[in-house]
Amino acid sequence: MTATVLPFQVFEAPEHWRTVDFISDLHLQDKDLATFQVWQRYMQSTTADAVFVLGDLFEVWVGDDAAPQHRFLQQCAAVLKDCASKRHVGFMRGNRDFLVGLDFLKSCGVHNLQDPTVLQFASQHWLLSHGDEGCLDDTDYQAFRSMVRQADWQHKFLAKPLGEREDIARQLRAQSQQHKNDPASVYADVDEDWAIAALEQSHSTCLLHGHTHRPADHVLSMASNLQRRVLSDWDVQSTKPRAEVLRWHADGQVERINLLDDAPL
Repeated sequence: MTATVLPFQVFEAPEHWRTVDFISDLHLQDKDLATFQVWQRYMQSTTADAVFVLGDLFEVWVGDDAAPQHRFLQQCAAVLKDCASKRHVGFMRGNRDFLVGLDFLKSCGVHNLQDPTVLQFASQHWLLSHGDEGCLDDTDYQAFRSMVRQADWQHKFLAKPLGEREDIARQLRAQSQQHKNDPASVYADVDEDWAIAALEQSHSTCLLHGHTHRPADHVLSMASNLQRRVLSDWDVQSTKPRAEVLRWHADGQVERINLLDDAPL
């Protein structure tokens, strides 16, 4: 597949911002209250001027009308609203929660982020993305993504009764879990040519994304000083518990904060 990049929006951080936090792939669900509680504490205590959520905050989202029907989603909305009343909170859709609507975000005071978005901060330009668009080798997923991101498909899906949509979501999650458990399964990573093209087209030096659950820092081009930084997923109940925030300071410093180490925020 060829390396193509969607048009991007530009977000210029206010001059008074000193720190910006990034998180992704929390996959919040009522079956994992431990991860929710760590996220809740973080959102209540972070001292950052802004929190950018780069996709898959929720394990599944079948439409904004589901939120009033589920106590857990109401709790998540309350956490978002409280945090957004104190600092900037930006939300970018992922492959799990691509149906989060503007009405829900507005009700929480959360800002909508297009994928991708160029963030201008600390005298640098970073390209923010969930990352799934760049996993070009996963051809089955790319075909699925192309279908479900179409307005017509979404309109027809959201027109179905809520219970039917939840049943479909459960089936898709079961299929995804079965694929994960297959020893022969190899998950695609973000294509390097796609990443370089995205950075060059957006005049950015760093691509920051989640989705792959492979937190690391990569040098794409030493000559052009191009980098790719990958956010960690969150899973507090895993055999290898994870809950990490990437923090970018106005002086250019970047750090990864492990919330399970009780690091001050």
